[in-house]
Amino acid sequence: MAEPVSGRRKAPASASGEAGGNAHEFSVSELSFALKRTVEETFGHVRVRGEITGFRGVHSSGHSYFALKDENARLEAVIWKGVYSKLRFKPAEGLEVIATGKLTTYPGSSKYQIVIEQLEPAGIGALMALLEERRKKLAAEGLFAPERKKKLPDIPDVIGVITSPTGAVIRDILHRLADRFPRHVIVWPVRVQGETAAAEVAAAIEGFNKLKPGGKIPRPDLLIVARGGGSIEDLWGFNEEVVVRAAAASDIPLIAAVGHETDVTLIDYAADKRAPTPTAAAEMAVPVRADCIATVLDLQRRLLRAEVRLVDNNRSQLRGLARGLPRLQDLIALPRQRFDHIGERLGLALRRAAENKRARLSRIEGKLSTQFIRFKIADGKKRLEQYDKRAVMAEWRHLADLARRLGGAGKLLQSYSYQGVLERGFAVVRGADGKPVRASAGLKPGAVLAIEFAHEDRVGVVVSGMDAPKPAVRKKESGGSQGGGSQGSLL
Repeated sequence: MAEPVSGRRKAPASASGEAGGNAHEFSVSELSFALKRTVEETFGHVRVRGEITGFRGVHSSGHSYFALKDENARLEAVIWKGVYSKLRFKPAEGLEVIATGKLTTYPGSSKYQIVIEQLEPAGIGALMALLEERRKKLAAEGLFAPERKKKLPDIPDVIGVITSPTGAVIRDILHRLADRFPRHVIVWPVRVQGETAAAEVAAAIEGFNKLKPGGKIPRPDLLIVARGGGSIEDLWGFNEEVVVRAAAASDIPLIAAVGHETDVTLIDYAADKRAPTPTAAAEMAVPVRADCIATVLDLQRRLLRAEVRLVDNNRSQLRGLARGLPRLQDLIALPRQRFDHIGERLGLALRRAAENKRARLSRIEGKLSTQFIRFKIADGKKRLEQYDKRAVMAEWRHLADLARRLGGAGKLLQSYSYQGVLERGFAVVRGADGKPVRASAGLKPGAVLAIEFAHEDRVGVVVSGMDAPKPAVRKKESGGSQGGGSQGSLL
């Protein structure tokens, strides 16, 4: 190990000459950073195999902190934010991994740690364990539920293919589609291996789903996510959660054709249909056009034969039913006979009825005579005269009663009329509006009044003063008395 000489300073000799008096004196920071430089210069980049422990997800700063352990030791580890986003395999609790990075120390807590730059599972077993754990997690969320699966269209007009544009996969798919049933194919080129593969595949699925029907770029009726075979590491991008969630959320039916028949990835569980190979996916996407034409022609022939058989059967049944029906002459023979019989009976009945009516008329005619008719007329005339006299008498009595009632009402009206009061020497004073004046209150000098006497005798007066009128003084004279007095200054 290299000797830590950097930052060293020689201490003065001890005046007492005690042992150790010549030992170098370090500050805590000097010693810590000297150790840090020594570790980094001695080890540089290392590869460490161990099991991840203490991983609690990404810190709020974007960095990740955990430890690697085996049966005898523990090594602190850190992954910086910029490195974490580029990792192909993300850390997970309990996963055995091989970490590549730089060994260093953390002076703040006197710990040494590895700054990880690359991370990979330690063997197939670790990958399979991680894959199973992730499968159970996504299955628990219902992403693989059968009721989420959508039915594939029988004959899609547009097919979207998500794969590498340069591999043999796209050529196989296009060739198979052309052989079976040529369709409009739109290819979304993506990387199918590497650090960015998962993000590109997920973005392609979401991009196809965002296309609007009738737009400039037609929206596919079916999607195919395809890749050729490879190791589990090569196919790992199709096990990432971002790809699985995008496939499960797709509104467009999706076929997953990743790897060979024995290769199984998590996108196979989320897809609506899994194809063992990309060629098989093309076969699932469309039927064989020639088979469809043959099927249609066969159905057409069967339909025509069925129609012919139906017409023949109906014709045979109609003939059989016609043979069971009676002839027209037989059907009308009995009603015709009954009509003839009833016609004969009707003539006899009419003659018999006419004879009966004639005999009855003769009997009535014998009872009728001129004297009998005259008697009836005279009797009716007599009764009519009696009814007329009774009606006249009743009318006279009614009119006399009305006259009496009218005379009584006239007398009663005359007794209540103010004209009778005027006949007794009184007068009615009326204002200019023609209404009776009941009191002097409210009258002003110069007001015009009218005094009405009996027999509609009227005279106009003008109010000259408002002095209260004096009562009339009666003077006794021989032979009688004559009332008189002053009217005051009212008039």
